[in-house]
Amino acid sequence: MDIPQVIREMAREAKEAGRSLRNVSRPVKDQVLLRMAELLEERKAHLQAENQKDVEAALGLGHTSAFIDRLTLSDKVINAMITGLKEVAALPDPVGEVTKMWRRPNGLWVGRVRIPLGVIGFIYESRPNVTVDAAALCLKSGNSVLLKGGKEAINSNLALAEVMQQALSEGGIPAGAVQVIPSVAREATLELLRQDELVDLIIPRGGEGLIRFVAENSRIPVLKHYKGVCHIFVDEGADLDLAETVCFNAKVQRPGVCNAMETMLVHEAVAPAFLPRMLARFRAAGVELRGCPRTCSLDAGVVPAREEDWGFEFLDLILAVKVVPDLDAALDHIARYSSQHTEAIITRDYDRAQRFLKEVDSSVVLVNASTRFNDGGELGLGAEIGISTSKLHAFGPMGLEELTTTKFIVYGSGQIRT
Repeated sequence: MDIPQVIREMAREAKEAGRSLRNVSRPVKDQVLLRMAELLEERKAHLQAENQKDVEAALGLGHTSAFIDRLTLSDKVINAMITGLKEVAALPDPVGEVTKMWRRPNGLWVGRVRIPLGVIGFIYESRPNVTVDAAALCLKSGNSVLLKGGKEAINSNLALAEVMQQALSEGGIPAGAVQVIPSVAREATLELLRQDELVDLIIPRGGEGLIRFVAENSRIPVLKHYKGVCHIFVDEGADLDLAETVCFNAKVQRPGVCNAMETMLVHEAVAPAFLPRMLARFRAAGVELRGCPRTCSLDAGVVPAREEDWGFEFLDLILAVKVVPDLDAALDHIARYSSQHTEAIITRDYDRAQRFLKEVDSSVVLVNASTRFNDGGELGLGAEIGISTSKLHAFGPMGLEELTTTKFIVYGSGQIRT
């Protein structure tokens, strides 16, 4: 395989397909998405057989059970993919929406209309269900997509590509609209990142190492988040029962994801009443606790935190805990150590809640709710292709609207500039 030639040709096909997609109506896009859902059900046995090849290879390499779980196309995962396709089909189509119109003194009507970004390169790791999720969102938003999955899921991804290509063909949409790069070589990723004349945006999704590699090597704009160092601040006067429930969910429900709480900050006024009960519940759930001196003084079983524990993404049942004197100190800590992903405050005080919402510079900021809600589906976007902690051009979960931009349209009646 001549990898540079293959990647360049795929990128050219994606660019050409993007031109065709501009004229594809919502009913046609939705019909193709629903046909993909049907084919996933019809081809389930084949998909799982190809996936089993990847699973067996991963087991042979000694990957963890959590890794194997993410890699496996179980009945549950395939059913979720089918549901996701149907949900995306049901979402409003953002393409063509006129967001604003105004009239100039010279009689010109000026407006802004939503358009696709163009060609998206999506680089991700070992979750083959993401292949279909990303393809669905890109297709619905009128973007063509080049999908570069990890080597661990290559058989699964190629089998899924066959399903999606059939649905595209039946719907009269060019095959270049959704393509899975067939090479697992790093050279293929690097070549994709060089296609700045054909590819408009790169979205990496995976661990910090992958995302930094992409950002450092890309000639194309990259939407990214390196890690999720998420904080919850338990304020003075907070409802401690509510705080306990929310903090436990944020850490324990799924500790290996980017929106799990990694640091819990507690106001010194409530620490003596809150921390003993909260830490005991965490410990019973198997959470390793690393705390500041004040935290350790309230619970002898807490391991003294090191400087590197603040601002660290554990992605595990490990939690850093710090007692702070007030809201100012909590905001200072978050400003220093946050990754601008997700932060929350537990409080009964309206003014402090509003100040927290205003001053915390993260993609999602919550009041009295778990950090686990930083998710496109949970926030009502229907689905997401990823979460961006950069601000150009999206900040937070990226759904259909975030996969579009706007252009100006102007209606005149012979006006000339003088």
